[in-house]
Amino acid sequence: MVKSWKSLAAVLLLAALGFATPSAAAKFDGDWNVQITSSNAACVSSASVSIEINNGQVASNTAAVTASGRVADAGAIRVTLASGMKRAVGSGVLAGTSGSGTWRAALCSGTWTAQRI
Repeated sequence: MVKSWKSLAAVLLLAALGFATPSAAAKFDGDWNVQITSSNAACVSSASVSIEINNGQVASNTAAVTASGRVADAGAIRVTLASGMKRAVGSGVLAGTSGSGTWRAALCSGTWTAQRI
């Protein structure tokens, strides 16, 4: 009898996952333009990168930069950007159609701002 209850619970859990509503982070879905700046003289002073957010998941909009990460329901974001051997990790907050935060890489760090396109 216990085995059948476990089986029923597993089936119900799988069904619930299949009908789950989209994440509240979906409110940040869309294309974003991110302006990256650094005050370190040894680093590029500014750059721009385009990312896409889909149901809270961050992805690249271009082949030149690989973006990955996640946006939480409240807007907290963690992102990793990679281009060749270079890699940077950023965090911050999105609110409505804009956001800001900080980033760091092996030898550089700085701030970023974002606008939904």
